[in-house]
Amino acid sequence: MLKEKTIPVYVKSIIQETPQVKRFTLAPVEETSLPAFSAGSHITTYIDGKERNYSLTNHPDTMDSYQIAIRLSETSTGGSLYWHHEVKVGDTVRVSYPRNHFPLSFKAKHHVFYAAGIGVTPFISMMLELKDQGSSFELHYAARSKELCAFYDFLQANFPHQSHFYFSKGNEAKRLQETTLLEHRIGTHVYFCGPDSFMTDLTEAAVRFDYPRSSIHHERFAPPRPKNAASFQAQLTRGEVIHVEKDQTFLDALLEAGIQAPFSCRVGRCGTCELKVFDGIVDHYDSFLSEEQKSAQNVILTCVSRAKSGKLVIDF
Repeated sequence: MLKEKTIPVYVKSIIQETPQVKRFTLAPVEETSLPAFSAGSHITTYIDGKERNYSLTNHPDTMDSYQIAIRLSETSTGGSLYWHHEVKVGDTVRVSYPRNHFPLSFKAKHHVFYAAGIGVTPFISMMLELKDQGSSFELHYAARSKELCAFYDFLQANFPHQSHFYFSKGNEAKRLQETTLLEHRIGTHVYFCGPDSFMTDLTEAAVRFDYPRSSIHHERFAPPRPKNAASFQAQLTRGEVIHVEKDQTFLDALLEAGIQAPFSCRVGRCGTCELKVFDGIVDHYDSFLSEEQKSAQNVILTCVSRAKSGKLVIDF
């Protein structure tokens, strides 16, 4: 398996943002500064044998620490549960170098961020950078209530004129409407981050409202789940036949077979794991390939996509 370079950091502080969200500040152990990052970047953390991706929420100019915010998931399989209940100030953990699969568009005349819940995290660094540049932007942020809205005080203090909140509970409940997309001027780029249904609904609405595809951006830390995943076989051109179980990714099956398959993000966003397909029908779940590339049926992103046919022939 390919090994990724990691950085040792220690937990400098922990802040309880909301009852479900904690903010962690991570400082370097061995060096005086950490690798630089750009707005919208994330890091992978490696704790308790699990890898998890989290957006960096501090200013991109910051070199002495990384900040991440983690929501305790009701369906946690260990990642957020461990961070919330086991990690203490002073603990040392390892993190990846920053990566950015969700950059700001340099073509945008106006940036509009749509967030739900913890989906606000990648937008914090973006807004800090845009504010410094004097660029035009706004945030539309949906949460259940003010008390459950992470970074509420920070956003009110730093972006009082750009932040719009939608709280679904309480006496003055107000829900975010898709028709808000119709209020933005020509040249606007929209960015979505939140639960899968939130991003899917807004993306489909933006397309319906004639936003160019190149003006629509979204960030998924977890890929869509196949509704009816089935096992399949992959015939590699170099000889091996790989069996992929229904609850296993194609990438994991390759790695478990001892094959040095390329990969990076594991959520279908970066394209690192792309392989050519010579035969078979691919069931695409990535957000990297264009619709035309998916229709061509000649490539697959092994970290998330599968086979609609029982067998694929792969150039590897």
